[in-house]
Amino acid sequence: MRLSKALWEENAGLARASLEHRFVRGLGDGSLPLGSFRQYVAQDAFFLESFARAYALALAHSPDGEGMREFAGLVAGVLEELRMHEGYAEGWGVKLSGVEPTAATLNYTDFLLSTASLKSVGETCAAMAPCMRLYAFLGQSLAEEGYDASNSYAEWIETYADQGFEGLATKLELLVDRYAEDTPAVRTSYRRAMELELAFFEANAGADAGGG
Repeated sequence: MRLSKALWEENAGLARASLEHRFVRGLGDGSLPLGSFRQYVAQDAFFLESFARAYALALAHSPDGEGMREFAGLVAGVLEELRMHEGYAEGWGVKLSGVEPTAATLNYTDFLLSTASLKSVGETCAAMAPCMRLYAFLGQSLAEEGYDASNSYAEWIETYADQGFEGLATKLELLVDRYAEDTPAVRTSYRRAMELELAFFEANAGADAGGG
């Protein structure tokens, strides 16, 4: 079995917990308070900037040209996702400048940047892959469940259910398979990222600023 698949299956319980989390359920049925989504958009934009930097560090540390090209493409994918967030922000009245990160956001970004700065490219890929695979899983799962076209968060579901995003997740998993070894450190990094994803949803689930 490919290492990326083994890591995902090993952490299936955390993936299911994210899918069943009240934040994600609220996206699926449209009941998530607007204040929660506004906070999430701002925090996720802050996170994605660090995610792009982690990709850039992986590119710099890549041992071959093929890896450099793949990481460059993934950086471009994150920048496109950030442009989507800018669209959300404009439509929902969210300011992305001067965002104050929550503890959950900082825990995640510090983990990613520390790993990308100090660890191997393989361990960096293992720390980053859960974000991509989990969001593809959540988008596809919510789309398969079905959602009302009037759902305010339909665009979010469609974005992460899209085959273009699935392709980016698969590309990163192939880099895990290429560069990572099946070691305790790699497994720990992958699981830590999955735990931080769940904590990120929890941190943004209760915001009520802005009402709605």
